[in-house]
Amino acid sequence: MSTEKESNYGADQIQILEGLEAVRKRPGMYIGTTSIRGLHHLVYEIVDNAVDEALGGYCNEIKVTINKGNTITVLDNGRGIPVGINQKAGKSALEVVFTVLHAGGKFGGGGYKVSGGLHGVGASVVNALSTWLEVSVYNEGKVYYQRYNVGKPEEDVKIVGECDPSTHGTKITFLPDPSIFEEVVFEYDTLKTRLRETAFLTKNLRIVLRDEREEEIVEDIFHFEGGIKEFVTYQNRSKEVLYPEIIYCEGTRNGVYVEVAMQHNDSYNETTLGFVNNIITPEGGTHVSGFKNAITKTINDYARANKLLKENEENLSGEDIREGLTTIISVKIEDPQFEGQTKQKLGNSEARVAVDSIVSEQLTYFLEQNPSVAKTICEKSIMSQRAREAARKARDLSRRKTALEGMGLPGKLADCSDKNPENCEIFIVEGDSAGGSAKEARSRATQAILPLRGKILNVEKARLDKIFGNAEIKAMITAFGTGIHDDFDISKLRYNKIIIMTDADVDGAHIATLMLTFLYRFMPELIKTGHVYLAQPPLYKLEKNKKVWYAYSDEELSSILTEVGRDGNNKIQRYKGLGEMDAEQLWETTMDPAKRILRKVMIDDESESEVDLTFTTLMGDKVEPRREFIENNAKYVTNLDI
Repeated sequence: MSTEKESNYGADQIQILEGLEAVRKRPGMYIGTTSIRGLHHLVYEIVDNAVDEALGGYCNEIKVTINKGNTITVLDNGRGIPVGINQKAGKSALEVVFTVLHAGGKFGGGGYKVSGGLHGVGASVVNALSTWLEVSVYNEGKVYYQRYNVGKPEEDVKIVGECDPSTHGTKITFLPDPSIFEEVVFEYDTLKTRLRETAFLTKNLRIVLRDEREEEIVEDIFHFEGGIKEFVTYQNRSKEVLYPEIIYCEGTRNGVYVEVAMQHNDSYNETTLGFVNNIITPEGGTHVSGFKNAITKTINDYARANKLLKENEENLSGEDIREGLTTIISVKIEDPQFEGQTKQKLGNSEARVAVDSIVSEQLTYFLEQNPSVAKTICEKSIMSQRAREAARKARDLSRRKTALEGMGLPGKLADCSDKNPENCEIFIVEGDSAGGSAKEARSRATQAILPLRGKILNVEKARLDKIFGNAEIKAMITAFGTGIHDDFDISKLRYNKIIIMTDADVDGAHIATLMLTFLYRFMPELIKTGHVYLAQPPLYKLEKNKKVWYAYSDEELSSILTEVGRDGNNKIQRYKGLGEMDAEQLWETTMDPAKRILRKVMIDDESESEVDLTFTTLMGDKVEPRREFIENNAKYVTNLDI
């Protein structure tokens, strides 16, 4: 079947995007997103190029400055981008790097042995997505300069001055294009997290981050001679470690440089962070598989040889051994092969072999040299094995079963009638009274209500057997339908939105944090794929002349009072909890999709190590890191009713 419209489709309709036009037309293809995450990605692209110089041994300092006006300057003391004429292009190599896609020293093997920049397109993509960009190169006593507007050079590369002959490096300043990005204000803490991580992964590299936007300049310096060993210490700082030593393995096999650092703590959660050429791989890959295989085999061999495992006892599983283990795995590889464009998972088989052999060999030696540490690791693993066996039966009961298998949904769940998960949402509600109001208020077709009794178990401080025995947690697992951990299957999710609805006070915030901790530790994919939300009930109800307004913050209340007048005719009600609202009020303020405010809970892959640390800090046993975290973040909290 054809239509008149279709018949007009011909050669003239095919667009030819020249130079950097393709990047501006489809920015998401090159930086993933034009959200604030994409904005920060511009900085990482330029920094990654400087880090490549550091990995090659040519650079030991990178300075990143957020200037007034939200421009970014990145200055490194590497060799400086070449400025000579590129014979193929017939113009300066500097201009080629900033104006031609896939140009740079990362292709062909001659420039960098290993490289972290995303597909080697960094400089040109940043240029394409900036209103303007300036680059200066310091080399052999001269300063070379070029400026670009929306990716196009204003003039040829020129010498603008002289510098000390010993000075070398590159300085890049750019202004992101507000017509491309949803947000153009850089977040200091977001950059701080990423740059700290980069410094951990490149030992002896000094990274300075400055924010000059306010009168009071903020500056952080990241420099870690211990590299990833210090990264492990940082990740474990809110936990009690089981032994003071950090186990460190390092070596090169078949052209793959491997570094692994690890240390057990007294928690029940595993933290394994894998990096390839300094880029995090959230889904792991062959380097992580090689590590897991090595540690499982090595610890079991040691436990058998030293009679810590009896003959009739099963081998320890990898899960048992890695309980409470913090591990950083960093590999440098000349030609990394990633599964998927976003570099989520490493695919090189040689990385698995390299990590496996180096960790097996060096961990065996470490255990023989440190028998007390070896015994501590084995004993913790054996305790985990016993708890896992006890949890297995409870876990089987917790798995989502079909009606044919005879396990129904939780008794207190008021389910929705629509069976299409895309249309459905579930409210996790604190307390029976609020649960009752929510059940009455809801749209029965698409909104399910699961009331929970009080505060759920803090999974950060509990082993699996205790967690699976908890009625509230079992109710959530069964209601969601996805299973957990290795059994997790997002295709079985029964609700498109999981909405945590708690009181707008300290207790409510604590309950919401407990629930988020459970979801993050057992079903992180629900958060990563954008299915988890926080409801935002109003703080105030204001009545005047039979009209009603709801305010969700003190600022909003003040704005309403300015509009309607501040006099004795106002009757302002401060909501202490959801239970104070009747069904009608709860519907129109917090549950009605047309009027409500929901906050989506998201985790950025690049900040996952920091998220892990935040949950440990907030929900773990150590008081001092929690106090420090609260003091540092109190400025971001509004409407806290104590």
